[in-house]
Amino acid sequence: MAEIDAADLLPSEGIRQAVLAGEVTQLHRGKQYADAGDTFEIDGTTFEVTTVETERLGELTDADARAEGSPNLAAYKERIERTHDTEWDDDSEVVLHEFEPVDG
Repeated sequence: MAEIDAADLLPSEGIRQAVLAGEVTQLHRGKQYADAGDTFEIDGTTFEVTTVETERLGELTDADARAEGSPNLAAYKERIERTHDTEWDDDSEVVLHEFEPVDG
């Protein structure tokens, strides 16, 4: 277990603020940025990474999209294609990072 920089896992201030507000509880990234048990802090609140798993984009669901701050999978796909200037490929591997605030 290590303390990581929130900016390494959560690439934008907007995402960090959405995590702090409880609107984002997981993030898929192109590579692994943390291990389960790692912690990070946003504005004085500590979060723990609870799950790190490799998945394929084609396995993502509406629930995954909502956990990442999108209303549904279609909106999430559009956001990913727009922000990464790429086409969605169901076979692409991504790394799921789930996290939650630490009590206390």
